[in-house]
Amino acid sequence: MTDRRGGTRSLGAARGEARAARQPLERPAPLRQAVYDVIGEMIINRELQPGEHLVENELAAHLGVSRQPVREALQRLHNEGWVDLRPALGAFVHVPTEEEADQLLATRTLLETESARLAAKNATPEQVERLRELQRAGEQALREDSQVALVEANATLHAHVVEMSGNKVLAQLIAMVDRRVRWYYSPIARSRGREAWDEHAALIDVIADGNTRRAGEIMRRHTERTRESYHQRRKEAGEQDALG
Repeated sequence: MTDRRGGTRSLGAARGEARAARQPLERPAPLRQAVYDVIGEMIINRELQPGEHLVENELAAHLGVSRQPVREALQRLHNEGWVDLRPALGAFVHVPTEEEADQLLATRTLLETESARLAAKNATPEQVERLRELQRAGEQALREDSQVALVEANATLHAHVVEMSGNKVLAQLIAMVDRRVRWYYSPIARSRGREAWDEHAALIDVIADGNTRRAGEIMRRHTERTRESYHQRRKEAGEQDALG
């Protein structure tokens, strides 16, 4: 490529000029992100209950921010299915239907069964020891009867199993459903209690032994029991509502 003085320019230089002429990317907005993260966690941990009216002024005062980042966070959460925006009424925490919860938890079973199988195939002694540390943290949360700590410990242990699988695509797919799983798991964390953590302990043992078949079987049963517990709790809650 020849310049106006008869010299030559590389194609890369010409492309560099074109790139330089583009508008710069918008800088990240930490406050907007922080408000989004906090409200999202409040929904997941059931501090904000399904169906609850989300009042911008109240949330802004609670978080110590203006209404603008709250409004932006609610719009983003609406786009992602966490919040329902109703004309003339405002924002409400989404109430998951039986069908959407069942579909997500069924998908989770398929993905995590494979992640456990691969984890058993690829596990290193250091990774197994980390799993045992996470198991101890979960049992401590169980003794303290802390719902928030139980949900967090459960999510962290499952995330480590996914990491051990070594399959990045699988990890990305599981990450897409992880926050929803935490939301559905929160109300049953205590009722699953000791049973769930006993299942974790059995899973860790077979992963440590490198038994891929058994690891997949245990994870499948484990996630299916969580799915069944969720539906059972919804049924009981519906019966209680019917009784007034």
